[in-house]
Formats: sequence, C-alpha cells, structure tokens
Amino acid sequence: MAMRNIKLIIAYDGSSYHGWQRQPDADTIQQQIEDAGQKLFGEKISVTGSSRTDAGVSALGQVASFNVDSAVPTENIARALNGSLDEKIAVVSAEEVDEDFNAIRSTKGKLYRYSICTSQIRPVLDIKHCWHYPYKLGASQMDIAAKLLVGKKDFKSFASAADTRQSSVRTIISCKVFQEGDWIHIEVEGDGFLYNMVRNIAGTLVEIGRGRWAPEIITEILAAKDRTVAGPLAPAYGLCLVRIDY
Repeated sequence: MAMRNIKLIIAYDGSSYHGWQRQPDADTIQQQIEDAGQKLFGEKISVTGSSRTDAGVSALGQVASFNVDSAVPTENIARALNGSLDEKIAVVSAEEVDEDFNAIRSTKGKLYRYSICTSQIRPVLDIKHCWHYPYKLGASQMDIAAKLLVGKKDFKSFASAADTRQSSVRTIISCKVFQEGDWIHIEVEGDGFLYNMVRNIAGTLVEIGRGRWAPEIITEILAAKDRTVAGPLAPAYGLCLVRIDY
C-alpha cells in the first residue's frame, strides 16, 4: 500500500479536555483521535491539528490530517473512528487529500464564535459553552468596536505574552457582534490568530459593552501594541472554532 494523506473534520465539546494538543498525563483531543486511529489501523498515527485549541474550548470544524499506510476504505474511516471515540468527540468527515496538504500550513482562514449569556439565571444546559455574564451589555456598541478590528493590523495588544511568533500582524476579514435574546455572540474571521487573541478581543468588547470604554478605544489599543492596555482574557468555555478554510 502507498502512504495516504487523510483529512478529518472534527467536532468536540472541549469542556472535559485539556485542549487539543497531546500532553503527558492529560486527556486531550489529539490523544483521543490518535488512540482511535491506532485501534483502527493497527499502527500509531501522528495527527496534525490546524488549531491547538486551549482547555475548555470547543469546535464544530477543527481540521486535522495524518499519513497512514492502510487498506481501510476512506469512506469507512469516519464511522470507524467514531466507534472508538468518546461521545464528546465526533469525526464529521474523512477524505483522502493530496500528499502536500497539511492541516496547519495549508490553512487560509478560520472562523471563531464567542458566546456570552447575560441572563440572571445561569444557563445550566449551556454553562460549559458560554461566558455567563449576568449583566446588561450594549451589543450595538460592541459591534461598532468590533468593526474597528477589521483589516490587516498589528494585534500585539490582543496577544498573550506567551505568544512568541515573530510577527503579530494578522488580517481580520470580519468581526461582528449580534444579540439573540439573552445571548450575545462575537464572530471573528481572519487569516490567522495569535495565542488567546479571540478571547482577548472578547474580553475587551465586554468592557466596551458594559460602558467602561467607548468603542473608539479599539484604535488606541491597537496602536499601543501592549497587552496591558486591552481588556481581560475572556473564559475559555465561551469559545468555539466554527470553521477552517483551505
């Protein structure tokens, strides 16, 4: 058999896991996928995930790829992996792709959604998939601020100090805030993201929504290139990786 390159789209509830990346003595999504792959193919596989989501972060459209020398038909891979996976992880699809496809290097863009529940009563069925913030927020002011993030800009002020990448310049294609009843959603689409960038944006927009800052402060925060001038880091549970484009 020739080596095959397999692309997976994966959905998961991240609330029970220590993030995507395999770690010693911690249950992670990558480990679960690789362990299920070993059962299916009878050999160890090394899965590359496009986004190394943090502990608590969920996904509807995580993309991963791996090489395998196996006769298992591609159309059977998703179902077979799901038979070995925890109920909080699902392989949505599996397809054979060109050998030069790489889940990280081939990425063109990503869409994240951050969800905030502002009801006085905590949403018990969704509590692990939102930031429960039981106070009034001005979604329209947050949306005005969000629009100021669109474009090719230096997002150093929204990057964690742990982010050591040489360039903090990224292009945000779309950033919008919309409200549905007690729920406020922040959707950010870009060509790439710095470590904790979306959660730092969410925390900053909440400061604007609660009236601490005017929307125009976004311009000052970007210009400062200093993490300490932006808002607090929003909790991980509210974040979901919706889609990755190639």
